[in-house]
Amino acid sequence: MPSSQKDHGKKAAAAEGKAAQAIEELQALAPAGSAEEPETNPLDEVLGQAERAYAAYMEAERQVARAYRENELRVTSSYNRTEVQLQKAYENTVAQAMKSRNDTIEQALRAREDAIQHIEADFRSAKEDAEKTFESATAEALSARQAGIEKAQKTRDETIAQAWAIYSKMMSR
Repeated sequence: MPSSQKDHGKKAAAAEGKAAQAIEELQALAPAGSAEEPETNPLDEVLGQAERAYAAYMEAERQVARAYRENELRVTSSYNRTEVQLQKAYENTVAQAMKSRNDTIEQALRAREDAIQHIEADFRSAKEDAEKTFESATAEALSARQAGIEKAQKTRDETIAQAWAIYSKMMSR
């Protein structure tokens, strides 16, 4: 119960007590008459008015309490609707953020795979070129070695032949 409702309840109880006390005082002041007297006493009229005023006051108090309760229900209902809306907004925002995160990760993974494939293709191509260059250089070196050996053998053979020819000339003299 809100504090203003508590204050209202305390004030209503105090007023009720005062009204009941006033009715009792009026009843005490009224002369005791016989039940057969149809005449109305002015104090009875005042007492009747006080009872009606008290009944009206009590009805007004019930209406105020009912209005407070209805207001409390409306405010609570409004709060609950707001809370549900905020929860839905939160859930939607989290879902969108998660989707965005997942899409970004998926896109980055695709870019990574594409880059890896491109790098692997470049590596294979560079490796093939290196192998071809190696084979070509090796073949050229082998050919140059073979040509050098053949030339050296030819030179050796010619030199040996010349040396024997000179030796033979010297021995034949």
